[in-house]
Amino acid sequence: MEYIIEKIGMSRTVEVPSVPVTLLKVVEAKVCEVREDGKALVAYNSSKKLNKSIEGQQTKFGVSKEFNKFMTIEVAEGTEAGDLSTAALSEATSVKTSLNTKGRGFQGGMKRHGFSGGPAEHGHRFGRRIGSIGNAEWPGRVQPGKKMPGQYGNTQVTVKNDVLSFDEQNGILVLKGSIPGHNGARGLVRIVK
Repeated sequence: MEYIIEKIGMSRTVEVPSVPVTLLKVVEAKVCEVREDGKALVAYNSSKKLNKSIEGQQTKFGVSKEFNKFMTIEVAEGTEAGDLSTAALSEATSVKTSLNTKGRGFQGGMKRHGFSGGPAEHGHRFGRRIGSIGNAEWPGRVQPGKKMPGQYGNTQVTVKNDVLSFDEQNGILVLKGSIPGHNGARGLVRIVK
C-alpha cells in the first residue's frame, strides 16, 4: 500500500536520549479507478495549472478542481473509488520512502566523489582537478564508469525507516531517522509487510 507524502522537515523526540525524526504530511488523495493488478489511479492537489486534458480527467472521474494531478499507486484489496483511507498507517511499524535527493547541479570530482585534490601550497597547478583519467597506449581510452565531474544529486533514493507515530486527524507521519530530499519535496511511502 502506497501513499503520496510531502516532507515537512526534521525534529527530535523529547525523551533522553533524544531520537532524530522526520515529519511527513500525507497528501489527501481521491481514488479515481482501481485496476485488476492492485494499482489505482488517484488524484491529488498540486500547484500545477489547469489545462484541457486535466479538466477532462476531472470531469470523467467527478473530482473537484483542486485535485489537479494524477498518479498510479498501489492500494489495498477492496479499495473503492472515493477518498483514500490512511487507516493502514496507524498500524504500520516500518515504511519505505522514495524521494529525490537534493540536486546540486554540475559538480567537480572533489565534491561529487570525495577526491582529496592536489597540494595546497604555492607553485602547484593541481588545485581541485581530478588529475589523469586515461591509460597508456593500451587500451588508449577512458574506461566506462570513471569517476569524473558531472551532475550530482536529484536522483531517486528509497530508504527504510521505523514508524514512531501517525496522527490520522492531521495526516502527520513521524519516522525515525532521516530521509532524502528537501523540505517540501513530494514522494511515495510504502508500508513494509
